[in-house]
Amino acid sequence: MRRAWLPALAGLAVAAALAGAAWFALDTPVEPAPAPSSAAASPEPGAGASPGAEPHSVLPPSASLPVIDYYKVPEGFPADPAPASLARLKEGLHPNTRIGVYDAPGGRPLAFLAPDILTVPITMPIAAEDRGWVAVLLPSVNRTIGWTPPGDWARVPLRDQLVVRRGAHTLTWFRDDVEQKTWPVTLGVAATPTPLGRTFVLGRSRLRGEVYADTDVWALGSVPDDPMSVPEGLRGAHTGIHTWHNDWALGTDDSDGCIRLTKSGQEQLLAEIAPGTPVVVVD
Repeated sequence: MRRAWLPALAGLAVAAALAGAAWFALDTPVEPAPAPSSAAASPEPGAGASPGAEPHSVLPPSASLPVIDYYKVPEGFPADPAPASLARLKEGLHPNTRIGVYDAPGGRPLAFLAPDILTVPITMPIAAEDRGWVAVLLPSVNRTIGWTPPGDWARVPLRDQLVVRRGAHTLTWFRDDVEQKTWPVTLGVAATPTPLGRTFVLGRSRLRGEVYADTDVWALGSVPDDPMSVPEGLRGAHTGIHTWHNDWALGTDDSDGCIRLTKSGQEQLLAEIAPGTPVVVVD
């Protein structure tokens, strides 16, 4: 039977006790073990406008604007113009301090991005650039970008990419555009499908236990397309990549939206990839 014994943990990366532990360890952030082949280079300061190009004007953001967090993103940001693109996003943005996020280059400021979410440092893939402004994939919302001007943020190299194919029920790990490994995966059922589009690895969760085969979980930036379709205990949660207490459902739709793979595959991804890694879910 599908999800019969523990439905509250069957799919999305649980914001377990959101007022307490949530999906991040709030004491000490957990980072993947460094590997010589995937160690990130030192971040570079945010670039200014291209030489010879007229820079966009910058309207200072009001201090009263909300800060994008784990739970929600204000409306008004543009849709990702290429949500199904498999072109690897090679750089990410890490805010060094709170920075304004706009609806377009030179446009309206709608929110702030902080250096971390629930104390975990955040890196967002850069999806586009325009005269010093960069568009990043936003967390806590699906297929949406936000623009930020030159400022106190850093560029972070991104070598890896994860591609999930819903029709084939596979997850493929690429490094520098070279396929490293493909695993069969379990995906969301029709009522709670794994969200399509580009997202990224937001952070590592300590949701260990028998149900997760005693491994950590990668929480993604994506969330349920229909929050009311998931069990009540999962509303407000993010999609996750994790293993499961058995492999019986691999290659099928059996979760509440999460991407489940083998324990050995999850352990390899935990060891090799880093927060900020782009993830693309396509049909």
